[in-house]
Amino acid sequence: MRVSVIVTVRNEGRNIHDLLESLVRQNVEKEVIVVDAFSTDNTADIVSSHAARHQFIKMFLKSGKRGEGRNFGIEKATGGVVAFIDGDCVASDCWLEEMLASLKSADAVAGRTVYVGEGPYSGLERIELYRQGMDVTFPSCNLAFRRSVLEDLGGFDSWFITAEDIDLNIRTVDRGYTLAYNDRAVVRHKTRESLYGFSRQAFWNGAGRKQLTLKYGSLWKNYRPLEMFRRKVTYYGSVRVVMALFGYVAYKLYGEKRRA
Repeated sequence: MRVSVIVTVRNEGRNIHDLLESLVRQNVEKEVIVVDAFSTDNTADIVSSHAARHQFIKMFLKSGKRGEGRNFGIEKATGGVVAFIDGDCVASDCWLEEMLASLKSADAVAGRTVYVGEGPYSGLERIELYRQGMDVTFPSCNLAFRRSVLEDLGGFDSWFITAEDIDLNIRTVDRGYTLAYNDRAVVRHKTRESLYGFSRQAFWNGAGRKQLTLKYGSLWKNYRPLEMFRRKVTYYGSVRVVMALFGYVAYKLYGEKRRA
């Protein structure tokens, strides 16, 4: 089955070459759709250079939030399976083969995302949120769906600033679809390189969690407190929690105007 790989990028000139080379090595029928939010660095030049050598790589320009960019990519996709990855990632050589293997018996699949970088942020674990007993915090830098499932779900909810991937995972399991996990489908994702970038990301992740509560109601019961507290407390883990709480509260105070 043909796989459409969707990548939304902005100013990923330092990383996009490595990503595209890792996608070229995927031994499946594929197309790579790069949706560039009008980068101001050399991202577009690098993608164009790869597209000139590989006809299955295509680039489009589209501004907006990540959900909007990914939905635009879905519209352009022609494959029966749609996979998502980010511009600062590198896929293992068997990534798409493993995704397709899981989709033989599942409607959607998440792979194993390994965070790498020189900073102290790579070892931090995700703070999982569970829905109907399933972890729904798998990031969209390592997800794949049957196209028919995405069409039924209506794609990403573009209202979300972030956490649009968690929302999509929640709607997937709520609709009765199976979301599998394949730890052999490995994607290496670069962590933020500075404390500012790390803190900013945590802040907006917290805002996204508040958006989830506005859409679904209180989600506290869907966390597993004992699992959270058993983890080793680190300085940077504490920074992440504090900044996420700031983001959560800030969105609660200033951003609660919902769609009609």
